[in-house]
Amino acid sequence: MGAVTDDEVIRKRLLIDGDGAGDDRRINVLLKSFTKWCNSTGSPEEGVIQYQRMLGTLSQCEFSMGKTLLVYDMNLKEMENYEKIYKDIEQNITSAHDKITDCKKEIQRAKRIRKNRQEYDALAKVIQQHPDRHETLKQLEALDKELQQLSQIKENVEDKLELRKKQFHVLLSTIQELQQTLETDEKSENDDTQESSMDNGD
Repeated sequence: MGAVTDDEVIRKRLLIDGDGAGDDRRINVLLKSFTKWCNSTGSPEEGVIQYQRMLGTLSQCEFSMGKTLLVYDMNLKEMENYEKIYKDIEQNITSAHDKITDCKKEIQRAKRIRKNRQEYDALAKVIQQHPDRHETLKQLEALDKELQQLSQIKENVEDKLELRKKQFHVLLSTIQELQQTLETDEKSENDDTQESSMDNGD
């Protein structure tokens, strides 16, 4: 609730002071001109001229106020957009952490498969030393099939892991680009504000 109150205060301040182009001064001049016009004892022609000037000053104030409202609404929309981008980045980071965890699990599984394959290779060598036994040959064939299956599983896991690494790299690149875009927008907005302040000072 406090933030909303602060925004309203800033909004009213902008409506009174404009964009720093001297709107408060115009209003003060307009009030003084109006008081002077009411108390004027000059000719009607002078009164009409002064009246037209007051209308011109009033139109400038109304134009500036309208422009300030447009800028204010645009800033609100930009803030909403930045909040949405920030939430998307948070979701992408969370998703990236989950993918990293999955990749670590797949790496551990691949290591176990490699270890099992080494053990099977060692066992196959031992079995090959006794080729004259029928049962040993049957076991060797079974082990060869199992090795082929494990090798295929290992290749699938390695391919999937490589794909996850590429996806994660693309995700990180996208996050960095978004952060750079936000920083560039913020810097551009600050530069525009400084240039506007310098122009108004002149």
